[in-house]
Amino acid sequence: MGRIFEILKILTYQIMKSSNLVTTSMLAEHLEDPDWIIIDCRFNLIFPEKGEKDYQEEHILGALYVHLDRDLAGPVQKGRSGRHPLPDPQTCIQTFSSLGINDGKQVVAYDDSGGAIAARLWWMLQWLGHEKSMLLDGGWEQWKHEERPFSGKRESERKGEFNAKSPKPWIFDAEQISPSMKNGEILLLDVRNSSRFRGEKEPIDPIAGHIPGAKNEPFQVNLDSNGLWKKGKDLRRQYLERFPELEQKKCVIYCGSGVTACHTFFALKEAGFNNHSIYPGSWSEWISDPSRPIAVGEE
Repeated sequence: MGRIFEILKILTYQIMKSSNLVTTSMLAEHLEDPDWIIIDCRFNLIFPEKGEKDYQEEHILGALYVHLDRDLAGPVQKGRSGRHPLPDPQTCIQTFSSLGINDGKQVVAYDDSGGAIAARLWWMLQWLGHEKSMLLDGGWEQWKHEERPFSGKRESERKGEFNAKSPKPWIFDAEQISPSMKNGEILLLDVRNSSRFRGEKEPIDPIAGHIPGAKNEPFQVNLDSNGLWKKGKDLRRQYLERFPELEQKKCVIYCGSGVTACHTFFALKEAGFNNHSIYPGSWSEWISDPSRPIAVGEE
């Protein structure tokens, strides 16, 4: 039996490594696997404690919880940073170790917003070299719809020793953007909704608009009408139809605070693109410096 189990683990990994997504059925088969760690990332920007309260009421069996503000973001520096600064690598190591993550663990992240928050955790893990991290396709809604096992019990805490690698070059900062845009070196992609991009509405940040020269493609286009991720080949065709320059230029992705930018980063990776980064501070950091230019309307 042990040999069969090892063969199944190898076959499962070979299937998974072509994608960073895991299906609900595959996750259900690993609920009692000690080498799998499930992490609930539910969070609501308007009601920051709602996700954690929802988790305490019910969550995927065995799942641990991370809070966007506490665990996936660093301290906000008023007038200097965005709303969700990227934590430094050492802080990430401490957080991931507290979740029991080490080299042998397969991490699966989920939320109830199409992966909008879970993708941030996935990005951070991958950024520091933990390749065995995935998103649950369909997230919490799909899990509940299929009536799969859940719990409201407090899960046992885990301890691990996260082994961080050198951070990948997936970060583009504010000082790089304007000269790179001027030289035509990058495609700057704003993944907020169109009304925020055009500056017609701004429900979260104090100033409306977008970074001059940016193109707009809301992150929600990465999902189908059922809230599942589109196939990689379909994402590739979709993005190349809209932005043929993706074949030649580096794509720099931003959003309101650097969180949903990770969703489109994930989508581009699924689509087979490899030359893209995020601007972690995003719009909320950009507008913290009054000397930076702002645009409204369409580009």
